[in-house]
Amino acid sequence: MFDHIAQPISYQHIELPSSVHLDIKRIDLIHPQISGNKFFKLKYNLLAAKQQGLSTILTFGGAYSNHIAATAYTAHLFGLHSIGIIRGEELANKPLNPTLEKAQILGMQLHFVSRNEYRLRNNENYLQQLHLQFPETFIIPEGGTNELAVQGCQEILSQRDLEQYDVICCAVGTGGTISGLIERSAPHQKVLGFSALKGDFLQQEIQQWTKKQNWSLTDAYCCGGYAKTSPELFAFIESFEAKYAVPLEPIYTGKMMFGLFDLIKNHYFPEGTRILAIHSGGLQADIRNKSHQ
Repeated sequence: MFDHIAQPISYQHIELPSSVHLDIKRIDLIHPQISGNKFFKLKYNLLAAKQQGLSTILTFGGAYSNHIAATAYTAHLFGLHSIGIIRGEELANKPLNPTLEKAQILGMQLHFVSRNEYRLRNNENYLQQLHLQFPETFIIPEGGTNELAVQGCQEILSQRDLEQYDVICCAVGTGGTISGLIERSAPHQKVLGFSALKGDFLQQEIQQWTKKQNWSLTDAYCCGGYAKTSPELFAFIESFEAKYAVPLEPIYTGKMMFGLFDLIKNHYFPEGTRILAIHSGGLQADIRNKSHQ
């Protein structure tokens, strides 16, 4: 149902002025609409909805959510209805931005809720209310992270990846992608996550999904918080794209590569370390292209 729509995944070697070996795994190119980690997160969720005979997918996101865009497209592709619970009731009376407009064109019903209500998105009573309000609905959490997403994200790493690399790097938002990578990783490998958010709560989230200990998380390159940026980050992204012709966005993959290059420059990795960086997509939410920023 899912794998036949995937494009071949390529690797891009990044030349560095050091003995560290760096490749980027371009899962951002796996599908033009269901990009990167969203492809793997949604795969088993959609299969489960189909197997349970449910006709509608409901999920949560902000106004520029990659997850909302990918879910709308995926549901449309496989003949399911979709509902998006969108943070910010004030958006209901404003023109839709390109992300939400695209989701609506694909058939997603948009329900704008207050920020207070949105905070209940993981509350069991609130989820039960949504099930009553929208029957025959399969609910996927914000960002897509649940047990089925972690299962899907294990498939990001191939047997070749387990054999040829010492370190796996990825951006971290809700913790699902890195949890799948950790679960799949080989005993000799270290998984290093670059958090897009400030704070250590993601450590606890990840520990829900894996008991393995071969991983670490840093928020040193989040620029102060989710979707926050800095002139240094933008300068790095511009330079990186010009040199390597790999597109980055400043919320997830841009921060990961910014941090990874800084660690390499400061000799964090032993000589000869073989690093695989996962390009998890997210380019539709590039805030450099948004008029309000």
